[in-house]
Amino acid sequence: MIERSLIEECRKGDFRNFRKVVASASPFAFSVAFRIVGDEDIAKDIVQETMVVIWKKIGNINSPEAFMTWLYRITYNKCCDFLRKKQINAEVRADDKGWKLISDTVFSDNAHELENSEIAAIIKLLTEKLSPRQKAVFVLCDLEEMSHEEISVITGMSRRNVKANLHFARKRMGEMIERYT
Repeated sequence: MIERSLIEECRKGDFRNFRKVVASASPFAFSVAFRIVGDEDIAKDIVQETMVVIWKKIGNINSPEAFMTWLYRITYNKCCDFLRKKQINAEVRADDKGWKLISDTVFSDNAHELENSEIAAIIKLLTEKLSPRQKAVFVLCDLEEMSHEEISVITGMSRRNVKANLHFARKRMGEMIERYT
């Protein structure tokens, strides 16, 4: 996690340790961006754009405790901006290298390497079939382990819409799993 004192220093205008904030925050932002847009290079660009926004506006954040939610919200919004600009939906296909990167990051035990790559491939296949909102909610809740309240703040959806999108995403994924087993 990011040290509260680093965020507090940056909030007060002391940016000497901003690199540490970026180093700590970037993996979280990349994880969300990559899972939503499905392209490693684009996700890296989104992380850079996110860090620029944080640099410019960190003084506006209410408290260091709110930083992570703010980070995820900026990242999510940048992903949505990208998808809107390219007039594509969030079902961009990731390459095998990218999904291996996610799999290796999420599951670091080498004994389960084959199982992990299979899990990553299944997640990739299933999430490609979800709507952009369902995919975002699924990624944030089930892969990033965020609460419905946090997802609501990040996406701007009501808690009811978050729950509904998550329900339909899980239902759709369950149906697809049953169909292919």
